[in-house]
Amino acid sequence: MGAMTLDWLNLGLRWLHLIAGIAWIGSSFYFVALDASLRKRMDLPQGVQGEEWQVHGGGFYHMMKYTVAPAHMPEHLTWFKWEAYTTWLSGFALLVVMYYFGADLYMVDHEGWTLPGWAASLIGILTLAVGWVGYDALCKSKLGEDQRLLVLGGLVLLPIICVLLDTVLAARGAFFHIGALTGTIMVANVAMVIIPNQKKVVADLKAGRTPDPKLGAQAKQRSLHNNYLTLPVLFIMISGHYPQLYASPLNWLIVGLILVVGAVIRHWFNVHHAGKPAPHWAWGVAAAGALAIVLIASRPATADAAPGAEAEALPPDELRAEAEATVQGYCSMCHAREPLWEGIPHAPKGVYLETPEDIERHAFEVYTHAYLTHAMPPGNVTEIGDDERRLLGRWYEALRGGALKNEGRG
Repeated sequence: MGAMTLDWLNLGLRWLHLIAGIAWIGSSFYFVALDASLRKRMDLPQGVQGEEWQVHGGGFYHMMKYTVAPAHMPEHLTWFKWEAYTTWLSGFALLVVMYYFGADLYMVDHEGWTLPGWAASLIGILTLAVGWVGYDALCKSKLGEDQRLLVLGGLVLLPIICVLLDTVLAARGAFFHIGALTGTIMVANVAMVIIPNQKKVVADLKAGRTPDPKLGAQAKQRSLHNNYLTLPVLFIMISGHYPQLYASPLNWLIVGLILVVGAVIRHWFNVHHAGKPAPHWAWGVAAAGALAIVLIASRPATADAAPGAEAEALPPDELRAEAEATVQGYCSMCHAREPLWEGIPHAPKGVYLETPEDIERHAFEVYTHAYLTHAMPPGNVTEIGDDERRLLGRWYEALRGGALKNEGRG
């Protein structure tokens, strides 16, 4: 498959994934808010948990929720499932097109276990499958009967999975698969628990049987999990554009903090929609967590990442020349007007690093991606060394401090 074909396919799948995700998350947020805002009154029909009046688009709506199900099936019933299914199918297709077809760039760690691309991709797929099976088993176990213990288990297990993936995969591939795993759990909750349980309730009603209340309780548990996972998974999935997150040596800790920040924000909205006193402490926790993420992500990628004395001792012109040669030698095969790397039809993010002017114009990106986070080259596919990274760090600091001032550059 040609590079341009893959690029157009990537764009189309992103568009579909975005649209489906908006539809799924929008309906999920709406029903969670509706469920929390239901009000009880004495003369509600039998089996009705509560009601809510709403106004939208010039019309009034009267909503009622049954604890299990109405006594008789209505003639028309709207199901909410294809939004979730389409989100996952388009997301997995995008994962295949970008990460598995481009495994050498995004999945293979060329500094560690240099696995074949197919093996790295297989590990990614197994992570999604085994992760769902493990989560489902936890929910059905004794641990799953206590929501607090289950949440704590998730906060511990997802960072551990991130650490394990980091040992065998490139940082971007490892971090992205944490988001993909979380999204897979959410969609599988819909496909394997929520919808099947709802179908069992419908079948019981049609057969004249009383539905088992446990079916509704199980579905509500998984729906609640999805609600609290939504904001974290969104943040993790867009983090592929921000190497300071996925390429940090402490990216597993960042994963844990993202889970906490997203969950407490959703908790504030859930309580607020229920008409209860809003837990304003949640915003303090979210702000502290966000600040912690920024501080952790700003740390150099390695303990000895301070620019070396060798680079510091170089005369300005020589330091500039060495830095330009390093960037051209390790980065320009992708960041060129006509990229040489197979499968890349155009320079990522339109960043060119061919000429001295190009390099100085994008000095901050070079510093952040190649020196501070080690996110570039992806998986260190071109095998740049720590000495070269330190040299680039010293070059940027000298450039920023004015030691390499050169009229007409940049």
